Amino acid sequence: MNAYLGIDVGTSSAKALLMREDGAVIATAWREYDILRRRPEYGEQNMETIWQAVKQAVGEISSRCPSEAAQIRGISYSGQMHGLVTVDEDGKLVRDAIIWADQRVGEEEMDAIYRQVGRESIHETALNDLASGFLLCSLVWLREHEPEHYSRTAKVLLPKDYIRFRMCGKMGTDHSDASGTMAFDVRNRQWAWEILDRLGLDRSLFPESRESWETAGELLPEPAREMGLKPGIPITYGGGDSLMQEIGNGVVSREDPWICNIGTSCSLNCAVETPVFDRQFRTNTFCHVKDSLWMLMGASMCGGIALKWLKNQMFFMDSYDQMTAEAAGVPAGSGGLLFLPSLNGSRCPVNDPGAKGVFAGLTLEHTRAHVIRSVMEGIVYGIRESMEIFQRLGIDTGRIIASGGGARGALFRQIEADILEREILTVEGEEQACMGAAITAAVGTGAYPSYREACREIIRFRPERTEPIRENAAVYRERYPVYCQMYRQTKPLF
Repeated sequence: MNAYLGIDVGTSSAKALLMREDGAVIATAWREYDILRRRPEYGEQNMETIWQAVKQAVGEISSRCPSEAAQIRGISYSGQMHGLVTVDEDGKLVRDAIIWADQRVGEEEMDAIYRQVGRESIHETALNDLASGFLLCSLVWLREHEPEHYSRTAKVLLPKDYIRFRMCGKMGTDHSDASGTMAFDVRNRQWAWEILDRLGLDRSLFPESRESWETAGELLPEPAREMGLKPGIPITYGGGDSLMQEIGNGVVSREDPWICNIGTSCSLNCAVETPVFDRQFRTNTFCHVKDSLWMLMGASMCGGIALKWLKNQMFFMDSYDQMTAEAAGVPAGSGGLLFLPSLNGSRCPVNDPGAKGVFAGLTLEHTRAHVIRSVMEGIVYGIRESMEIFQRLGIDTGRIIASGGGARGALFRQIEADILEREILTVEGEEQACMGAAITAAVGTGAYPSYREACREIIRFRPERTEPIRENAAVYRERYPVYCQMYRQTKPLF
């Protein structure tokens, strides 16, 4: 049976998933890497390191499953969004990528962009607010602060686009990832040329943009040899990780459940048939994987990375399972302890790269378990803020799909159900972004006539459902307004 390869170029690892045409997962593999922080506010990654990680992950699959790998008929990608990858006229990397987690561009520099272009013009075209870590802001910063690197830059790419370039030799991007750059006309699905012209950015810097399922090229002989694959396999453009995760969870229309994704960062996502956006720009609106479909997203900069911080830098614990086992012994509400998850700034509902994390209500009675649970609750409180914005836009749902690392633990799923007061579902399998990429490869190469047909055949929901516990929901309902005040009350202190 034909097979399809999905590659996820993530923030903490590169993952690969080999899928049979009927949706059965044959194998997965991954390689980890880190964010580079030369300064506390910087977030960078070496794309050559990521390229090596991709090759190793794919090579592991092809060596473990050679006969199935020989049946691969398409390859596609999921990728961390927003980041700036710069290459010269020979396709060589100019510098390390400035990724989404970067906070070097402050309010003054973003205000300068607004003055030059016009705040209303940016908002009405990009349908989003400027944010540090988005490609446009990083590119303007590069021009001002590293002119020698800027002068060498011939093309700007998103992280997964660089990996695709190394595999097929052609530069380009897709509308879903491009729409997260702030340099894109989200309604009309094309580069925002007027904005770029006003900023004095050369149009030639920006590569061709197409739909996620369209063919970008074919696998070149050299990377094919290094990965243990056949050359000439069709490669489709792929998409941003939040969009690919929606596909991997079967979300392809407004009627489908929303997704609560808790990974390194976290977000609440839903699909919409019109480019709905919040007039206060507390959320993000991006192009989805096909024309006439968009995604509404409320994103937090700090999701599972907060638990990683606790595990590795504060409590020096052995595993996340140990952490959640301890937290499960603490009642809902963490004994009055609240956590504001702004360890890496804030994006939704407040776009503030200078926001800081806060614990409030600490007493001598609190234990390590209380702190762990309060961090988990704080992450989901942030998701509830996004949910309420969605509701004000006239969108609602009774069901939410838990996705990412947060979907794997029963405690996280229960906290989601209790705070969001919604039924929580999960799909079979664990690598939804990779699965979405593999499905995109299958759709793009003609195995399925549409995403809807592919998802109907491939995606399966687990029978288990997590329902809200009434008593817990009452506790969270009482504490949530206090959480909502934490940023406003503490901002003057920072």
